[in-house]
Amino acid sequence: MRQLKLRLAFLALTLTGPAAVADETPTIVAPEADRFSLQPTEGGFLRLDRQTGAVSFCTAKDGVSVCRVGADERAALQDEIERLRGENARLKAVAGQPPSTLPREEDFERALSFTERFLRRIMRLFREETPGDGRL
Repeated sequence: MRQLKLRLAFLALTLTGPAAVADETPTIVAPEADRFSLQPTEGGFLRLDRQTGAVSFCTAKDGVSVCRVGADERAALQDEIERLRGENARLKAVAGQPPSTLPREEDFERALSFTERFLRRIMRLFREETPGDGRL
């Protein structure tokens, strides 16, 4: 809900232009192919990520910029972190098991079938090439 309010506030500021801002500071756009847009607000800036639509509230203090994501976005990020932790634990559990070095039964039977066909064909060729008395 807060994210929606932030987006609506940003949209209102964008549509009304710099005249709606008290100090009439122009919009600041990051050089990275215009991905981020900063709009001055009371106490900081609203940062819009034009690729994802995410809005963050940014402040600058002692030369350091700090941007905080909205509560809805934070919950989504926390859910993603928990999902990745679970997946990581599952992969570690699987990786801890020694891999089987034995071939599967189907692979063994297939290899045996190829070998048997090869030997039968070789034996047939030998029978066809040998003279009638059985000597080579």
